[in-house]
Amino acid sequence: MIKKCLFPVAGYGTRFLPATKSMPKEMLPIVNKPLVQYGVEEAIEAGLTEIGFVTGRGKRAIADHFDVSYELEHQIAGSSKEEYLASIRDVMSKGSFSFTRQPSMAGLGDAILQGKRLIGNEPFGVVLSDDLCVADDGVLSQMVRLYKQFRCSIVAVQEVPQEDISKFGVIAGEQMKDGIYQVNDMVEKPAPEDAPSNLAIIGRYILTPDIFDIIENTAPGKNDEVQLTDALLQQAKDGCVLAYKFKGQRFDCGAVSGFVDATNYVYENVYGK
Repeated sequence: MIKKCLFPVAGYGTRFLPATKSMPKEMLPIVNKPLVQYGVEEAIEAGLTEIGFVTGRGKRAIADHFDVSYELEHQIAGSSKEEYLASIRDVMSKGSFSFTRQPSMAGLGDAILQGKRLIGNEPFGVVLSDDLCVADDGVLSQMVRLYKQFRCSIVAVQEVPQEDISKFGVIAGEQMKDGIYQVNDMVEKPAPEDAPSNLAIIGRYILTPDIFDIIENTAPGKNDEVQLTDALLQQAKDGCVLAYKFKGQRFDCGAVSGFVDATNYVYENVYGK
């Protein structure tokens, strides 16, 4: 049973400067809820109630968000404004939260490795908050059911246009059944002509704990960073990694255009009803 989920949240969010100069990009709001809360809610829905954050300098607001604000709650207690805290109170009542730091920005693989002390020797989920996923059945919930069947690492993938392929890790593999592939190749941010397919990895993973040892023995790759993609490829060669074409819609909130699209979608489909 998977009960832990890791959130790498140490990045600088430079594409949203100057807003992210003093504010974590994960705290940018989609309407009135920060990006990171959507991801935590998805994890809790899937039964992953032990939430671990790999943070960095200037990220204290994330820890504060998942804690009680006594002064604020005292000021609005008994008023109509109190209802606005309902969603975060629900999250806090269902989840537990722990934090560790990534000393330097050395890649997603390194960020996952820093989370080892929070995860231990257990399978775990990973959520990249930049990717807001909207689905009737949460993407992590879909992947947890798949893990219970296959008991190996799983990456979520979607088809992307050829002109965008260089922004992603890309997989190639043998289709086992509709939407499920056994990975035999994986490339981080390839040039379009070098991409092994049009199936791009998005920010949802389920990883088995042996990934930590593999990352420790993975040399820096693209951009001189430790790439999780490289470690997963080694894991696929040694055993099994699945790619899952999830059901739902994904918004790239790490880019301004995707952030605006997500805001409009949530406003029209959640708050507009």
